[in-house]
Amino acid sequence: MTYLDFEKPLADIEGKAEELRSLARKGEGVDLEKEAAALDKKADDMLRDLYKNLDPWRKTLVARHPDRPHCVDYISQLFTEYTPLAGDRAFGEDHAVMGGLARFNDAPCIVIGHEKGHDTKSRLVHNFGMARPEGYRKAVRLMDLADRFRIPVIALVDTQGAYPGKGAEERGQSEAIARATEKSLQIGVPLVSVIIGEGGSGGAVAFATANRIAMLEHSIYSVISPEGCASILWRDSEKMREAAMALRLTAQDLKKLGVIDRIIPEPVGGAQRASTDAIASVGREITGMLAELTEMKPAEMIKDRRQKFLDMGSKSLAG
Repeated sequence: MTYLDFEKPLADIEGKAEELRSLARKGEGVDLEKEAAALDKKADDMLRDLYKNLDPWRKTLVARHPDRPHCVDYISQLFTEYTPLAGDRAFGEDHAVMGGLARFNDAPCIVIGHEKGHDTKSRLVHNFGMARPEGYRKAVRLMDLADRFRIPVIALVDTQGAYPGKGAEERGQSEAIARATEKSLQIGVPLVSVIIGEGGSGGAVAFATANRIAMLEHSIYSVISPEGCASILWRDSEKMREAAMALRLTAQDLKKLGVIDRIIPEPVGGAQRASTDAIASVGREITGMLAELTEMKPAEMIKDRRQKFLDMGSKSLAG
């Protein structure tokens, strides 16, 4: 288990409980289960208290937790017959973006998502989930495919933003993001998006320009990272806590603003503590969002999606 900074007291208690159980396993006739159970109860209570009212910065840390389930985990648990599509037919393959044909609830669909990787080796392969232009052009290929075969698109967002490297800029990064966003607005099939971790900048918007958008309870969605915002506004990246508060990047704030439609509850302690349950909850919400769109005709689908983005923020402004 990887513990975040604010979880250190919890780490001490859970560590002591495990030490007691280890001693009991080594020593014949030694019964320390009662003491370990008491520590477990204390740890459970502390975990609930820690996650009861997380501030925006702590939510940011949870959204970035290395043990949080990633796109590959959602695909393996929620989808069957997944057949990946590679390359953009222009430059090459981008491993930061996963996507292909699959079945969801035994119905055909296209699934697209950012993949960060789960260890050093895989994170380097997937470029920490930061897509290059070819990743967004691959996504456009997939959305065209969905539109042609009249099947829904399910997008899983988890990126701190598009890759800002020299090569990516030379190959038209901003144009590729814009084309993906444009294609999202044009397809006449259901498009639903779930922010499963970080939703950063235009790199996230390209996959989240959807009819319905859901966020996991402790995920974040913002125009810039708290550190980047702090560097620009205060010229001090250490003011990231103040920036996280100002950005209104939590699921709860974005639901009030009308930016997202649904908040998906996470297990106590975050999705990283019970990934199977968290993924199942996401699956149920995707089912519900798709059900809302099944009776719409293509023109209605496009109009619904465009109107959703025109209306964003109006509830807050009216209030």
